[in-house]
Amino acid sequence: MVIGSFTNLAQYFQAYGVMDFLLPFILVFTIIFAVTAKLALFKDHKQFQVVIALVLALMFVVPHITGTYPLGYDPVQVMNESLPSISLVSIAAIMVLLLMGIFGADFTAAAAPFIAFISLGFVVYIFGASLKLWRGPYDIFYWWSSDVTELMIVLLIFGLVVWFIVKEPKKPGDKGLFENVREELGKYVHRP
Repeated sequence: MVIGSFTNLAQYFQAYGVMDFLLPFILVFTIIFAVTAKLALFKDHKQFQVVIALVLALMFVVPHITGTYPLGYDPVQVMNESLPSISLVSIAAIMVLLLMGIFGADFTAAAAPFIAFISLGFVVYIFGASLKLWRGPYDIFYWWSSDVTELMIVLLIFGLVVWFIVKEPKKPGDKGLFENVREELGKYVHRP
């Protein structure tokens, strides 16, 4: 009974434009309003922030409702296709950081840039796939399937976790990789 009512609610949302108009409008309005609140130009002018956010959110959503966006480049459609996958990537990144935090703060601090870089790559891939710029490795390699992709992601994550667990701790006098590279490059760069 409860599952049926949630299904009816989702169908109601879809039928009355909540998914196509209201939710994208609220999301875009909120993001634009938050960005303009941080700009020094609009710091003390909340009425301008509201007007700019309202106009941009309406310009984002109204052409979708009227059907004037070109086929395949509708930002509401791209957002509706990509945000669930991006949410999944963000949850996966948070879970990896949480699991690494169990082993100590040093692991989490060291892994955060790598996880952020990998997450950014996934976000670019997801938006590109939503815009139909590419479909994935399935086009190039006949043997590549979604199972292979999942296996590679699992192996990569476990490999990173094992590497962070077994790596030798840095001694106080040791320099890291980046410090060594910076020192070597500094020999060749002449500063005035």
